[in-house]
Amino acid sequence: MSSASMAACFNYDTKSKGNKLDAKDIMDPASLAWHRPQSATSREEEELIQKSSRAVSHTTDPLEKLRLLCLSRGATGILGLGRVFRRMDDDGKLNKEEFINGLKETGLEITHDEAEELFKRFDIDHSGSINLDEFIRQIRPPMSDSRRAIVEQAFKKLDRTGDGLITVDDIRGVYSMEAHPRYMSGEETADVVMTRFLANFDGEGTTGAKVTLEEFMNYYSGISVSIDNDCYFDLMMRQSYKL
Repeated sequence: MSSASMAACFNYDTKSKGNKLDAKDIMDPASLAWHRPQSATSREEEELIQKSSRAVSHTTDPLEKLRLLCLSRGATGILGLGRVFRRMDDDGKLNKEEFINGLKETGLEITHDEAEELFKRFDIDHSGSINLDEFIRQIRPPMSDSRRAIVEQAFKKLDRTGDGLITVDDIRGVYSMEAHPRYMSGEETADVVMTRFLANFDGEGTTGAKVTLEEFMNYYSGISVSIDNDCYFDLMMRQSYKL
């Protein structure tokens, strides 16, 4: 299959009904054993992980490659990338050394030349630094306005103080497991489901970790691209956060 054909079948447009992942796109899951547990062990997300891993070898664009590598780690991939860079950032910008070292730290298979090309692409004013938030927004798969709105609504409900930050405890106090497929099937208890979900936001095990709206959106952009129906995504968010 050509790069163009692979790009055409890997559709990020959440408004389209033609981007449902098919069983034929699934690769051997043994090669994916390294990724961390996801919040929702749904068929859609697992297929996204597998299809992203398969598509990586068919793209020549460094930006698309980085996006696919993140998605191959599930919904937490882009969230994790943002957090690695955030630790290096104290002014909202990254210089070339910080950018390249950050990519190395993630363990994502981006070559030095690809990292150089990415940096040049985002260093629009040739200042020697790039805007971190803009970079992450470009990596994030696009979401429809309605999906962004429901994610923001959930965040605002969690952000009781209105300071733009939520904690794992805030999420724990609202997030509902009743509609989670593994809880409904009896495969996992409510405690296990909750623990797995909160692990996505815990800042590598740090209790009291703070989550910004951008990080919350980064996580749900990964969930969003695995769901092809706007109504289903909306219902999932409303059930999960009792909106």
